[in-house]
Amino acid sequence: MSRYRSLSVSFFLFAIVTVHGTSAARADEVTALASKEASVEQRVDQIIKKLTLDEKLGQFTQMWGGVKQDINPEQAALQRNDLEGQVRSGMIGSFLGIQSAARANELQRIAVEESHAGIPLILANDVIHGFRTIFPIPLAEAASFDPDAVRLSARISAIEAGAVGTHWTFAPMVDIARDPRWGRVAEGSGEDPYLGSVMAKARVEGFQGTDLTAKDTILACAKHFVAYGGAEGGRDYNAVDISLATLHNVYLPPFHAAVDAGVGSLMSGFNSLNGIPCTANQMILHDVLRDRWSFDGFVVSDWSSATEMVTHGFAKDDADAARQALLAGIDMDMSSFSFRTHLGKALEIGLISMDDIDRNLARVLRAKLRLGLFDQPYVDPEVEARVILCKEHRAAARDVARRSIVLLRNENSTLPIANTAKRIAVIGPLVSAKKDALGTWSVFGKPEDVVSVEEAMRARAGESIDVKFARGCGVLEDDRSGFDEAKKLAAESDYVVLVLGESEDLSGEAHSRSMLGLPGIQLDLAKEIIGLDKPTAVVLMAGRPLSVPWLAENADAMLMAWHLGVETGNAITDVLFGAYNPGGKMPITTPRNVGQVPIYYAHENTGRPPTDERYTSKYIDVPWTPLYPFGYGKSYTTFSFADLNVNGTEFATDATIEASVALTNTGKVAGDEVVQVYTRDMVATLTRPVRELKRFKRVHLQPGETKTVDFKIAVSELGFFDNNGQYRVEPGTFKLWIGADSEATLGAEFEVVPVAAKAMTKVAD
Repeated sequence: MSRYRSLSVSFFLFAIVTVHGTSAARADEVTALASKEASVEQRVDQIIKKLTLDEKLGQFTQMWGGVKQDINPEQAALQRNDLEGQVRSGMIGSFLGIQSAARANELQRIAVEESHAGIPLILANDVIHGFRTIFPIPLAEAASFDPDAVRLSARISAIEAGAVGTHWTFAPMVDIARDPRWGRVAEGSGEDPYLGSVMAKARVEGFQGTDLTAKDTILACAKHFVAYGGAEGGRDYNAVDISLATLHNVYLPPFHAAVDAGVGSLMSGFNSLNGIPCTANQMILHDVLRDRWSFDGFVVSDWSSATEMVTHGFAKDDADAARQALLAGIDMDMSSFSFRTHLGKALEIGLISMDDIDRNLARVLRAKLRLGLFDQPYVDPEVEARVILCKEHRAAARDVARRSIVLLRNENSTLPIANTAKRIAVIGPLVSAKKDALGTWSVFGKPEDVVSVEEAMRARAGESIDVKFARGCGVLEDDRSGFDEAKKLAAESDYVVLVLGESEDLSGEAHSRSMLGLPGIQLDLAKEIIGLDKPTAVVLMAGRPLSVPWLAENADAMLMAWHLGVETGNAITDVLFGAYNPGGKMPITTPRNVGQVPIYYAHENTGRPPTDERYTSKYIDVPWTPLYPFGYGKSYTTFSFADLNVNGTEFATDATIEASVALTNTGKVAGDEVVQVYTRDMVATLTRPVRELKRFKRVHLQPGETKTVDFKIAVSELGFFDNNGQYRVEPGTFKLWIGADSEATLGAEFEVVPVAAKAMTKVAD
């Protein structure tokens, strides 16, 4: 947060004008007091002193600002008038769901020029993986193992969202998720705390840029604080019960990375954590976030999560919920209106103090000052038309989508499609998909913006290739009437592409699944087509990893294409025809079946680790290995790893490990490899994971080219948090591996020793 503290306040001016005499006098007084020479904190204090209690509670209140789609024009007008009246009365501090520059400016004008206090609104939207230019879902972007690509995606999202007056996005979601049944796995970066931390940092930097007052930057919001991704059974909104060590070592690191990157806000989770709802959990909201991490941004509740604490059985009523949330550290109430409804009474009877209200209010005002809203509350409507879905943004979306595709299988070099293939059958329920290609939480995306696989294949084929299409079946339907047409088309072709997977509504919030295979009768369709013995490439479009062991053994080739956004068809076609060599890696372990869940690479060992022996930790009806491990992904070329070098065999706890490996492209085409570094603490006072990702680099090599890939790892990063929340780096033996995935075999061993012991060793030498 140091960047925030060092911001010059010269650009913070109050642009408050009103048509009402008493309001004008009040606004002029506030403006005069909050002069541009004052520090942000002084100005916050000065504003607070001039606000009534109702105005303070209004600043805590966020509500939906959109107009319902199913009402007539008269009802819509009444709804708009009601919203505007509440703004004019100072009852609202924030809206979500405003979709145009014109509407944003109108609401802002009322807040600034007609309300008593003249405090600008902060306008929020769910800009999760794009605004109008929809990029791949975040899980897919994590598969790129390319933080620069992820940063670019967030940067473009901010540019487009800012153009319509959005100041604040409810992203990034940085929840670690090790249960692919959870629908919201699509919104995060997968199972690994280090990968999740790198991506969290990149997204915060992309959204917020280097100057939050700029109109093409927006405030980021790391969510959902905390451990929401650990929901029991993978069921959304469910309880989470984990040790403090697991909380600190697995679920908190991406949030800490976001805070270190300067994230301006956090959102509390719907879930309870060890029996206490996150929206009133003082241990995480105060002890960790405020005291330990020195976070001085603000925290918003998730949609009605404050009053849902009554249903949890943690608060007796809405008033009790509002009180507990405020005291725990929630600064803005999303949609429940419990703060503005009940906190006045709580203050009156002494359950809270004015200091409690002012403390939390200061955080909201501080964010508005840092965004420069008092100086420039309005947005230029002409910018919207220039930047939304422009060709540069679409080109970036296509590139990020290609980088996110993972090649899972490629027997006999079935991919890329050879030039000899002149009759191609493209079959499956997602061949023409547009809305589904956008993926979950593509709020402002439009299906008509999407290039489908069918459209891209037609354009790519031109007149030289005969491409025909058949749906075969629906994603969830059990109607087999299209099988015969699909089989006939495949039989008459010399190459088949099957486009299978999930529709966009099978993942995301409130869309957890109990099974992880292909939905509906798609696998039956695939078996019929593959049984024709034609070269067949399977394209999987989904919001989570899919358990498809039959395809993994019988398809000639298979791509994990996720939900890739507006450039879906172009990106997939580029990969199918070899215009782009896929280099993505799986950011989450793929189980063979749902019974293996939870399955993740960084697990602790047991006294009887899984082997083929009888009395070991495994299931007897499925291999103990995953279908695809974390970090896995193939290429159209091949790579070799050699000459692993570590700059010593003994390191003090304050030292830095330098490791390198020679990476060679041993194939015939250029390609990318993600070089991954894993470590293990062999003996510790708490059992440690069998491997932990510590570094990675995506490297591009020409055929025959060799590069030495270097990494530096501080020994201090090899530590862990114990169950008292204390971080420790323990001396002992460590192993290090470098390779292409979490099952890398090229390794080295070294010792970590106390600083004093290392010094004595040097003297003895």
